[in-house]
Amino acid sequence: MREVLADIDRWRSQGKRVALARVVGTEGSSPRLPGATMVVSDSGEVAGSVSGGCVEAAVVTEALDVLAGDGRPRLCSFGYSDDEAFAVGLTCGGTIRVMVEPLEW
Repeated sequence: MREVLADIDRWRSQGKRVALARVVGTEGSSPRLPGATMVVSDSGEVAGSVSGGCVEAAVVTEALDVLAGDGRPRLCSFGYSDDEAFAVGLTCGGTIRVMVEPLEW
């Protein structure tokens, strides 16, 4: 989380809304451990990583949807057996669960 704090501060000072995506669980082999964090501004800027690249675009889409929608947090799951996750590149054989929520403070 520390690595994205400067980005959060900059975006917030510019009046942008920010979504926080964090790995909250894994099963089997996974690209990142629980706690891995990505933040996304409402203008589509990204800092951090939840998967080392393999599902980043899908997580950005979820984050932008959270910011544009009702702002309710959502739990997203990506795994090898999930057709969508395979399509976005999670081929490590495991599953990651990512909580995406608006960052309010």
